[in-house]
Amino acid sequence: MGVALITPFAEDGSVDYTALGKLVDYQLQSGIDYMVVLGSTGETPTLTEEEKDTITRFVIGRINGRVPVVLGVGGNYTQAVADRLKNLPYEGVDAVLSVVPYYNKPSQEGIYQHYATLARASKVPIILYNVPSRTGVNMAAETTIRLANEFDNIIAVKEASGNMAQMEKIIKNTSDDFYVISGDDGLAYPAISVGAKGVISVIGNAFPKEFSRMVRLALAGDYMNALPIHQQFTELFDLLFVDGNPAGVKSMLSAMGYIGNRLRLPLVPTRITTYESIRRVLIGLNVKC
Repeated sequence: MGVALITPFAEDGSVDYTALGKLVDYQLQSGIDYMVVLGSTGETPTLTEEEKDTITRFVIGRINGRVPVVLGVGGNYTQAVADRLKNLPYEGVDAVLSVVPYYNKPSQEGIYQHYATLARASKVPIILYNVPSRTGVNMAAETTIRLANEFDNIIAVKEASGNMAQMEKIIKNTSDDFYVISGDDGLAYPAISVGAKGVISVIGNAFPKEFSRMVRLALAGDYMNALPIHQQFTELFDLLFVDGNPAGVKSMLSAMGYIGNRLRLPLVPTRITTYESIRRVLIGLNVKC
């Protein structure tokens, strides 16, 4: 289980590095497998370039080699992303997570050529990131398979399409060395059952120990013991995203006392009704709120 790390903000709107450090420590103490920095859940589009660099250095320093770090590096102008990959200070970065180009709505050939250019530019492995609900275009299974089979440094795909048939097709037509990773917490359990290798998790910010255990049990084929853990979070899976991500998980972490419930516009906190529903479920899970 990798955790898609949030970015906590202070009352004045600046990045709250004290809270960020505590959150990173909480993840490490709870046994996560790797950390994803500057992903969608980190509100990366609202961060300045200076903040992105500072957050990256801060998290890498805090982790200090204890788990791998995956860095989000994406965009909708291929050459700009390739140039960033060429000039990235890679020390402490084990792989990059790069989203399908958004807004432009490229063809499948355009998506292929985009990632082919990045693969030639990057000095570290690349994890593809397919999230059509955000980008406006789905990377077809055939495109993912083509990239996986042609470029050795394209090592995985974070599939957040919600399309299980698409995930199964990719798994069937790529080598065991290529990882299909669920991009949806609620689909992690069924995805692993058909051959996925884990999840990049949002709920892991709040429940790293429990969700890591579920993932490891499922990967070991112990579905009987993994299922109850999956089922205890099913209501939270819906609440996390009803008002958008990361609004849901930030409400959850705020209720648990880890961060202030603050986002950067155009994102706003969850509705009070959602917040109270999250608190009710947390209390039912014996979490102190």
